[in-house]
Amino acid sequence: MKSDNPNVRGVKHMAFAVSDAASALDAYARFLHVPAETNIEVYPKSKNRVALFYLGGIEYQLCESMEPDGRFAKWIDERGAEGLHHICYEVDDIDAALAHAQAEGATLRICQACNVHGSHPHPEGWVAFLDDEAGGIEIEFMQVYTPEQLKEYEDLKGI
Repeated sequence: MKSDNPNVRGVKHMAFAVSDAASALDAYARFLHVPAETNIEVYPKSKNRVALFYLGGIEYQLCESMEPDGRFAKWIDERGAEGLHHICYEVDDIDAALAHAQAEGATLRICQACNVHGSHPHPEGWVAFLDDEAGGIEIEFMQVYTPEQLKEYEDLKGI
């Protein structure tokens, strides 16, 4: 059955909270043949290490907090285990997607990296997070930039 939210295009990425991105990446390399030389990027603003790769056409993010009270470390502590933290859904129109979710009772959560509620620019597009979970999984929406919008974002980021 298709969703009645016409703005959802598909899954943009799935983010997993892990205690050690390198160890988690090693398991994906051994069991699923993800390239072992996949880079683990450091994101100073959000204080995370992330191994990012594609598997079956889906972007995976293995996210490790660099501080004990970081977003992913706290999530692991609260649940007692590593696991699927959030799914990011690509949408055509983030404002329409948010309006649809809010009409169904959703509330917006603050973006912990940017300290912003609602739609705001990120490196790949406009993002927003719901405060609500679906089966224990956080929901993120992203309206991916066009090439022109990406250039504008990168130009502004450099100021």
